[in-house]
Amino acid sequence: MIKKILLITVIFQLVACAELQQVVDQFPQGTYGIGNEEIANGLREALDKGIERQVSKLTKEDGYYRNELVKILLPEELQKVDRTLRDVGLGSLADEGLKVLNRAAEEAVGEATPIFINAVKGITFTDAKNILLGNDDAATLYLKNTTQTELYNKFNPIIKNSFQRVGADKIWSNIITRYNNLPLTNNVNPDLTDYVTQEALSGVYTMIAVEEKEIRTNVSSRTTALLRKIFALQD
Repeated sequence: MIKKILLITVIFQLVACAELQQVVDQFPQGTYGIGNEEIANGLREALDKGIERQVSKLTKEDGYYRNELVKILLPEELQKVDRTLRDVGLGSLADEGLKVLNRAAEEAVGEATPIFINAVKGITFTDAKNILLGNDDAATLYLKNTTQTELYNKFNPIIKNSFQRVGADKIWSNIITRYNNLPLTNNVNPDLTDYVTQEALSGVYTMIAVEEKEIRTNVSSRTTALLRKIFALQD
C-alpha cells in the first residue's frame, strides 16, 4: 500500500512538472500574454529586489555580527579557543575577536552590489525559464555560479586590509598568544583571511536565498505587477 502511495505521489509530481514545463515552453508563442523579455525582466526584478532588501543590510554595522543567519564564528578547529577564553573569564576578548571578523565582512560586501547587478543584467530567457522551473533557491544558485569567483577576488583583499587597519591581526595575535600560554592547550596559529572571505560570501548568498524564497512562497512579497504576473505561473 505504501509503495502504491509513493508511486502515485511521484507520478503526480512528474505530471505537475511536465505541465509547468509545457506552460513555459509556450511562452514564446505569446500564450498567457507573456513574452520572453517580460519573463526575463521579471526574474531580473526579483533578484534586484533581493539584492536591495537583503544584501544592503549586510553592509551596515552589525549586518553580520547581529544576524544569526550569517554571523561569522570561529572555524571549527578554533572553537576550543573561544570556549577556553570564556571559561577563564576572557569572554570580552573572545567577543572582540569575533566582532572584527564580522566587521571585515560587512566592509567587503559593499563591493558585491555592482557585480550582482552585472550578473542580473546578463540573465537570458533560457536562464529565466530554468530559474522559474527550479527550486526555491534556483535564482540564488544562478547568482552564485556567475559571481562567486569575482566576489571572492574582490572580498579577499578588502578583508585582509580591514584586518590590518582595525588591528584585527594584533587582536588575534593577542588572543592566540593568551590561549597558547594557558596550561594543557595545543598551540594554534591560524590565517583567517580566506576563512572569513568564504563565510562572507556564504552570508551574501544566504540572504539572497531568504528573499527569493519569500517572493516564491508569499504572494504579498510580490510588490509589483510584473512580479505578481511572472511568479503566478509557478503557484
